[in-house]
Formats: sequence, structure tokens, C-alpha cells
Amino acid sequence: MCRYSPSLVSPSEIPSDQYALEFGAWKVKEESKIGQCKRPEKPIEIYEFEGCPFCRKVREMVSVLDLDVLFYPCPQKGPTFRPKVLEMGGKKQFPYMVDPNTGVAMYESDDIIKYLADTYGDGTIPIMLSLGLLTAITAGLATLGRIGKGNSYTASKVPPQPIEIWAYEGSPFCRLVRETLVELELPHLLHSCARGSPKRQEFFKKMGTFQAPYIEDPNTGVKMFESAEIINYLKATYALYPSS
Repeated sequence: MCRYSPSLVSPSEIPSDQYALEFGAWKVKEESKIGQCKRPEKPIEIYEFEGCPFCRKVREMVSVLDLDVLFYPCPQKGPTFRPKVLEMGGKKQFPYMVDPNTGVAMYESDDIIKYLADTYGDGTIPIMLSLGLLTAITAGLATLGRIGKGNSYTASKVPPQPIEIWAYEGSPFCRLVRETLVELELPHLLHSCARGSPKRQEFFKKMGTFQAPYIEDPNTGVKMFESAEIINYLKATYALYPSS
């Protein structure tokens, strides 16, 4: 089972150089067997957009499997990646996944979820992601509070290299940044770091703290935390008509 198992322990049981959530007077020790599962050598590529419930299902599976994914945003009227999906797969349907490690490409969220579970997990699909239409409905309900956000294209310039982001599905702060990335049609390499992810420890070792979202823009050298500041930066840097 490639699953996470949290437990409450005394702070003295967690070394100072190890990341752990705090819970009152305790710390949360998180253990994971995800390292026993096959890891893709190259990031999986997914064409999708934030407000699509079928896309959200796949993003949730990405978090469960702790995968790095290169997302190509396809907002409505987006001029770059929507036409590319039509060219590659023959129809404008989302999500669309391409795995450069195996040569597999496919539509249909349930098929993508099963493929990811079988290829980069232990074949297990969480119950809430295996309910077909009901899963799509619940995923849609999760977006109601931000309805319309992350769906429509805002004129922008596409950077030469994808922006790197450390984030995870389910965080409201990460979602705000993702909405902007999608609306501006900015390709981004997601380093998934949900609770229990080994990447949290890697990040903690590198930065001395853990906080998401966090971006590194190889096109400008900018590195930053804080969702509001990231959003302002993305709009000022890549929107063709940035608001004042």
C-alpha cells in the first residue's frame, strides 16, 4: 500500500532537522510507503484547467501518488494548449494526459486515474475517486465557492520555461495561485507535496521551513512564498495588460 500513516508523538521524538506538523503539545509523525512505488523519471504531462471537476479528480490522484506533473493550462479561449490537445488527440476534451515515460496518452479522468494508480501506485484507487459520476459531482461541489475562477483566458505571454511550484490539491492558498497560472496559460511543473509527502522533508532540508505554495521562476530567477505575492508577481510579469 502506497499510503501515508500519521501518528501523534512527543516533540522529543522528532529530530530538529526533520519536518513535522505541530498539533497542540504534540507533533504529527507521518510515515509513507510511497517510496516503494515506481516513480516516473520524467514528469507526466497533463492538459487541463482549474474549474473542471473531471480535471480536479485527476489532480487529487496526483496528490495521493505524490507525483511531479507538468501542467499545461487550457482555459476557455486559450490560444496555445487547447489547440495542441486537438492536434495531439483529435478532440478538445479535458483532462488529457501524456506520459513521456511510457508513450501512453489518454483522455477520460477515470481512465487516467486507473492508469496512474496501476503505473505509479499499487493499483489502489481511493474510494472517493472511484465513484464515477458521484466523484465528478463532489469534485464540482468543491469548486462552487470559486466558480468561474481558473476557467477563462487572460491575455499573456508564455514563458520559455515552465514555472516550478510546490503545492497540493486541497489547499485554498495553492488553489488561488493555480487559478492565476491557468488563466494566464502559464505552464507549470508541480512538485506535489500533500500531507505526508516525502517532498516536505526535502523542502524543509533545503529551505529550513515548509510552506506552500512556493514558486521558483527559472525565467526570471524569482523565488517566493505567499499566495497573494505570487499572484501579483505572475500578473505583473506575464499578463499582457496587467491591472494597476
